[in-house]
Amino acid sequence: MTTAETTALKADQMFINFGPQHPSTHGVLRIALTVEGEVVVKADPDVGYLHRGIEKLFEARTYPQGLILTDRLDYISSMHNNLGYVLAVEKLAGIEAPQRAQYIRVLTAELNRIASHLLFFGTFGVDMGAFTPFLYAFREREMILDLFEMLSGARLLYSYMRVGGVAADLPEGWIAKCREFVEFFKPRLKDYDTLLSYNPIFRDRTVTVGCISAGKAVSWGLSGPNLRASGLAYDARKNDPYCVYGKMNFTVPTAKTGSCWDRYYCRMLEMAQSAGMVTQCLDALEGADLKGGEIMAKGVAKMFKAPAGQAYAHVEASRGDLGFYAVSTGGMSPYRMHVRGPSFINVAILQEILVGCKIADVVAILGSLDIVLGEVDR
Repeated sequence: MTTAETTALKADQMFINFGPQHPSTHGVLRIALTVEGEVVVKADPDVGYLHRGIEKLFEARTYPQGLILTDRLDYISSMHNNLGYVLAVEKLAGIEAPQRAQYIRVLTAELNRIASHLLFFGTFGVDMGAFTPFLYAFREREMILDLFEMLSGARLLYSYMRVGGVAADLPEGWIAKCREFVEFFKPRLKDYDTLLSYNPIFRDRTVTVGCISAGKAVSWGLSGPNLRASGLAYDARKNDPYCVYGKMNFTVPTAKTGSCWDRYYCRMLEMAQSAGMVTQCLDALEGADLKGGEIMAKGVAKMFKAPAGQAYAHVEASRGDLGFYAVSTGGMSPYRMHVRGPSFINVAILQEILVGCKIADVVAILGSLDIVLGEVDR
């Protein structure tokens, strides 16, 4: 606690450090709270505790080597980070991945979105005092991690995408196992609603809490489910399609009030849409046009130089609009690589929406934003 924080307190106020060592901050996030009784009158999110320096590390690695750094940004959604990075480098170098590789990219990205939202579902339930949903969520998430392990050999940090395609084709039996997961998963969404979504205690703590208007969401630069819960149907997969998302049949779930419950339920609806896209990708990959097709663009060297210039690519990651801005001077490593992490943007609004809420609501509001601190402290 700084001198300025203590001297600014009134007689009936108290200063509370929420975090950085607190299970409900989901990482080393500190929120400096000034409260009067149980009501928050001031909130200052304090980030930077991880000291990662990942953006700087890109400059000392070749473009293919830089891929492993992206896994460690939003490590709950590594496939999206892989994808955003390789799209930026491909745009910079003038490379286009084959169609089969693009379908595999969309397939793995949507599976990772489901896995990420399942983790949110389980941990948000724990934040609200419900432990059983956590067990259900991890049962289904483990099935996705089994698929990723078959595909990449890893269960968290995949490094699966490649500049020009993907690391490996789908192994034998993988598609059948993936279809088995989708058929098992779809009915589980109703179980989640029974367990948590329409639980009266859960709704009492979330339906009217932490509301964000559409105008406020835009002003603070929110994206992903946190923006769509306020009523704005912006989704990079629809508004600026990449890979083969333009060929996918899906809707963008939105809500109206931007409450904690709306942000939560947008993610529940997104999982159903992602499951549908997974099936569409599997059907396409088994079709005559793509079966046995190439998974890597031809002529991409393991060590290549990108022409001088700059490029920006963004994807709709699990937590919002994830962008990579690459600057090249013609060498084998980027001169500069900047990451627009949606969690870093989304966490800033806490200083406004926490004011006026109760201390207990801080946990609900923070959990509903679904931040990952590895992406905040880049």
